[in-house]
Amino acid sequence: MMHIDQVQLNFNPQALLGLNLILALVMFGVALDLKLSDFKQALRTPKALAIGLFGHHILFPAGTFLLIRLIDPLPSIALGMLLVSSCPAGHISNFFTHRAGGNAALSVSISTLSTAAAVFMMPLNVAFWANQDAGMRAIMHDFSLDPVAMLIDVGILLGAPLGAGLFISHRMSRLAAKMLKPMRIFSLGVFAVFVTGALLANWKFFLAYGAMVVGIVFVHNACALGSGYGLAKLFGLAERDSRSVAFETGIQNSGLGLVLIFNFFGGLGGMAIVTAWWGIWHIFAGMALSTYWMKKPLLAAKAGA
Repeated sequence: MMHIDQVQLNFNPQALLGLNLILALVMFGVALDLKLSDFKQALRTPKALAIGLFGHHILFPAGTFLLIRLIDPLPSIALGMLLVSSCPAGHISNFFTHRAGGNAALSVSISTLSTAAAVFMMPLNVAFWANQDAGMRAIMHDFSLDPVAMLIDVGILLGAPLGAGLFISHRMSRLAAKMLKPMRIFSLGVFAVFVTGALLANWKFFLAYGAMVVGIVFVHNACALGSGYGLAKLFGLAERDSRSVAFETGIQNSGLGLVLIFNFFGGLGGMAIVTAWWGIWHIFAGMALSTYWMKKPLLAAKAGA
């Protein structure tokens, strides 16, 4: 069996372009449901918002680096873990939060602001933490990663569709209301079909190398969800806000991670497989946790958000 980093997923330039377009479409659909009043509402509870963003962009990447030091995976798998931890929140986090009885408005605000912040924080986190480890630093050197180029790519993939959706939502609210439901169904449906097709096309690689990443992704994702919830509780947030922060920390936009792996790292096998498996696993984990919380009454909160 070949080394995991010699694996080239069945993901041609046309498929990569398709994923780019689908990702932009999904972000546009999410932005259609956002209003400036959502941000004003979130700013009324700045503590919860700040904790959510801190957990997502500071705590989780730093915790990921400590986990990498603890379990010592292959450098390419480690760099994939780090890239995933630096991605903005995945849009499905809002669905899980609502399902779990969490604060949906806070969830949307953290998702949106984490996406905007990721334009700068994602390249910064990847560059900083990867350079603290010799193995990851060697990969960065081999591929001559330019953080500015990554910043531009992330800005185009996230910033442009997000800005367009917000503009229509703010200036053409009736049109946005008409577009919202069909756009959301269409974009998520296309994304699901694309992910399923990509998974089937590369199923032999997941069978051959899955054992190397399944346990790692399970622990990594559990740490993300647990650290988000624990941080919120540590600072006395209400239970429903704590559930929101948990999902906003533990559900990542792994589709963006895959795009960047193919754009900047040549589809490096270890990075690609761990990121692709994360994209599958966090759906199961999010569904399981939200189902558990659905059945558990909201606890009385301390002073909080």
